[in-house]
Amino acid sequence: MNPRTGVRDYRPLIAVSAPIAGIQLAQVALTTTDLTMMGLMSVEAIAAGGLAITLYNQLRTMCVGMVTAVGNLVASSAARGEDDRRSPGERLGGKAEEEVRQVVRSAFLVATAMAVLGAGILIGLGYAMVWFGQSAHTLELARPAIVTLAPGLIPMLWLNVLRQFAVGMRRPGSLLWVTLASIAVNAALDGAFIYGWMGMPRLGLAGIGLATTLVQFVNFFAFAMIVRRDRQLRHLLSLRGWKADIRTVREIVRLGVPICLTYGSEAGITSVATVLMGTFGPAMLAAHNIVNQLAYIAYQFNIGISQGSSILISRAASKNDPAAARTIAGRAMRLSAVLMALFAVFYLVAPSWALWLFLDHHDTPQIQAAAHTLLYLAIAHQFFKGAQNVNVGLLRGLGNTKSGFHITLIGYWAIGVPAMLLAGYALDLGGPGIWIGLCLGFGATAVLLLRRFHRDLPTATTPSVLSAA
Repeated sequence: MNPRTGVRDYRPLIAVSAPIAGIQLAQVALTTTDLTMMGLMSVEAIAAGGLAITLYNQLRTMCVGMVTAVGNLVASSAARGEDDRRSPGERLGGKAEEEVRQVVRSAFLVATAMAVLGAGILIGLGYAMVWFGQSAHTLELARPAIVTLAPGLIPMLWLNVLRQFAVGMRRPGSLLWVTLASIAVNAALDGAFIYGWMGMPRLGLAGIGLATTLVQFVNFFAFAMIVRRDRQLRHLLSLRGWKADIRTVREIVRLGVPICLTYGSEAGITSVATVLMGTFGPAMLAAHNIVNQLAYIAYQFNIGISQGSSILISRAASKNDPAAARTIAGRAMRLSAVLMALFAVFYLVAPSWALWLFLDHHDTPQIQAAAHTLLYLAIAHQFFKGAQNVNVGLLRGLGNTKSGFHITLIGYWAIGVPAMLLAGYALDLGGPGIWIGLCLGFGATAVLLLRRFHRDLPTATTPSVLSAA
């Protein structure tokens, strides 16, 4: 096979996946910058702030799940509309344009409601975590950051609706310059609120959360401007959530609830791991927060591949082309494996460089040793977690959002959590044992999801929004 031909075969998947990963990285860059700035304060601050970020990511992930299927609905409608138009330069034909508008405005209503609900739950968790063995002192430090992070869920979810809309239309745009600017602005605001630069009040951890929330609003308005300037997207964009179509809202919720629960289950097992790591002391919890954030950065590439392949499979399914869907799935899995292998080489060859952003000479030897140990386990963690996320996207592309949730219940909670408890406590492996259990849970889930995808593929079709019951 001609290598150039092989690379060209991956271009459609990369073209859709890369911008998604870019936006994901923009989100993670904010919390990564936050975690780095917390490290300049104290070990207690990075432990408490890392807990706040973990809880925030849990709610953020679940809220995003509620609108993730928007991209699939838009892609299916667009694929049918493209068949009705006479030339590639024309607008979508038939009912497709109205379908897309209905999906977008309805998604904004769902997003707003979910973000408000998620913010309330996040703040409540800041008080409830004491019932799960967390130190009252750690929670007292984390609570101000949680309160200021919570409002950021609203612009974050609006941004994700715009992202799903643009990706579903295969015009994802670029947020590279916005990403770079947001990192710099967030770091500057973090410093201003920590040290009182430029006359700002010294807010500590609360200021770090506030900085991230402010930048979330900036990112949303920046991407909204990009979409409005796109000739093929602006006439389809409708932000008037109050004019949402109830039937379309129900369809988004019907598809979104299982995705939300699936994502919540995935984030939930990570949160459980964080809680368990806290029982081994502040040093192990700090090391866990550091390595988990590093692995979370790599994971965003898998999210991009997952959502990009899901969109392309929705298009293939709407055209009744299972062979194309199978080809897309194979390419998605191979691309994910190659990217995770590159990260693995980096961790093995230069572990100190990988951890340099989060560790410095002020950190205790216990934190540094624990972080290096967990980094090696993160290699397997990224392969398994990435594979299961890609497979969730493949199933979603076929219109099956329920099986992912059911399978995660088995893989995460029936296999992963017992394995964490067994390895961490019964086998006395401590923190590394918790990560071994995580790897087993994600690996089992990946295998079960892939089997389900190949079982569903021959009979998969994607419904029209307007014809959905």
